Amino acid sequence: MIRTPLRPLARILDARARGENPDKIERDNIRQRHENMRDRTRIRAEGRLLMLGVMFFLGFGTIGLRMGVIAQSEPAEPRTSIAGAQIVAQRADIVDRKGRVLATNLETHSLYAQPRHMIDPKGAADKLVTIFPDLDHARLIKDFTGDRKFLWIKKRISPEQKQAVHDIGDPGLLFGPREMRLYPNGRLAAHVLGGAGFGREGVHAAEVIGVAGVEKYFDDRLRDPAQGDKPLQLSIDLTIQSAIERVLYGGMRLMNAKGAAAILMDVHTGEVIAIASLPDFDPNNRPRPPVSGDPSDSPLFNRAVQGVYELGSTFKIFATAQALELGLVSSSTIIDTGKPLKVGGYSINEFQRKNYGMLDVSSIIMKSSNRGTGRIALLIGPKRQKEFLGSLGMFDATPLEIVEAKGGKPLIPKRWTDLSAVTISYGHGISNTPMHLAAGYAAIANGGYAVKPTLIKQDGPQYGPRVMRENVAKASRAMLRRVVSDPDGTANFGEVPGYGVAGKTGTADKPKPSGGYYDDKVINTFASMFPVDDPKYVLIVTLDEPVETSGKKPRRTAGWTSVPVAAEIIQRIAPLMGLRPKIEPQPTTGITLTSN
Repeated sequence: MIRTPLRPLARILDARARGENPDKIERDNIRQRHENMRDRTRIRAEGRLLMLGVMFFLGFGTIGLRMGVIAQSEPAEPRTSIAGAQIVAQRADIVDRKGRVLATNLETHSLYAQPRHMIDPKGAADKLVTIFPDLDHARLIKDFTGDRKFLWIKKRISPEQKQAVHDIGDPGLLFGPREMRLYPNGRLAAHVLGGAGFGREGVHAAEVIGVAGVEKYFDDRLRDPAQGDKPLQLSIDLTIQSAIERVLYGGMRLMNAKGAAAILMDVHTGEVIAIASLPDFDPNNRPRPPVSGDPSDSPLFNRAVQGVYELGSTFKIFATAQALELGLVSSSTIIDTGKPLKVGGYSINEFQRKNYGMLDVSSIIMKSSNRGTGRIALLIGPKRQKEFLGSLGMFDATPLEIVEAKGGKPLIPKRWTDLSAVTISYGHGISNTPMHLAAGYAAIANGGYAVKPTLIKQDGPQYGPRVMRENVAKASRAMLRRVVSDPDGTANFGEVPGYGVAGKTGTADKPKPSGGYYDDKVINTFASMFPVDDPKYVLIVTLDEPVETSGKKPRRTAGWTSVPVAAEIIQRIAPLMGLRPKIEPQPTTGITLTSN
């Protein structure tokens, strides 16, 4: 910028020639320069004010537009964020079939430390150990006095613990809001619910994710903000579940078993009303998975859907039902079980080398004859037997809605020979879970339809394809009824007055990990249905390594172990389920009228 000189020489000389004061020229030039500067400053300020006004107008316009959009939009679940990542802070509840809460959310706090802001690290560590006895005092001192800028102390604390930490008064101990999963019923239905943990975590929020059971199977649905106010309703009945777990625990202890499982299923819908596996755990404090040893020894192991066992003589009814379906035998067909039965170079013997002689098919089931069932299996043949068991879902993992169910893959022979057909007919040579057995017995109980086990509440019957005729299912139920009602039946301890129990026992030697079988360890199962005149439920009770010791000799058969436990369960839960006791009709006594 070129400025006008304050004292231009030409004007100064001219002014002096005219006798004028040349200083006046300088003052006029200074005034003009100041006026020009003021005008330029005013124009610049006006421009800035105009720009600021435009920015305020655009800002308020944007806010108003956004408020209008929000007012017209659908409400959505709030989300919290940390470090630029969104964390969903809400998880839907889980309820039983009557709407009672099984799993819900609890607002709590986390505890963390910023050691650089701590005033008395050692004193804080001393007091924290008194509040949280599980903390390592030496480790706290090391962390608080080291170079760490941040460390978690507790991911979840109670209100009482928060107040106690707050009373310490150290500014380096801080709290963060946290939502945790709460299971108000403790251990009840632990294997169904599974448990939840934390995924992505931040100081101000944590993502709750399912780690097992239905929590993990339905994780996406439970975390969906659009369904946060819609609880996941299961088929489980909390009252029945509690009763079964109590009786099963008592039975396991009384029978000296290392583990137990029980399943109660609706035979028409496939709904699992109760499912228990012992030992169990508290999902509020889920233990860590084992890294060594036998997985089945862990309380996390779900014996009902992960326990793949040879289920013994409970399979015999499938052989007789198929033979009835094919028209090969009837309930009264006589079969010689006294003759030696050799198949593939192996002799088939009865339990404890008994000899039942000539038996009809119904008595074969009632007395649990291996030879009789084996001869029926040879009539059926390996190919047809395999097709029938496949139609009952015995070869695939059950579709139950818990992640552990896919681990219960049945073990079947690579080559299905005549010997396989015979041994499988009485529950050896094939391994299934108790849940598979429940589904198979449900088909007999409901009149011949396959059903899929489910943990989700259903509306009305959910029948699959028909696997046997109705009259065959009825005849099979009559055979199973004899097993319980006949004094010579293997399950005569299973009678529950007024409820017409039918079922079949199964005692299978427990296999060794290295091959072969233990001499003194068994898996005992009782598969039952009730009430037999109009079956509504199937109950499976399995005990792992039971031994009944009230007599002179230890007794390990299912009739002495699983059957009494199942009978106690039915007696306990039937009234709770609204089933009225009914006196079964007795044969009419012949009366001859005579005159006096």
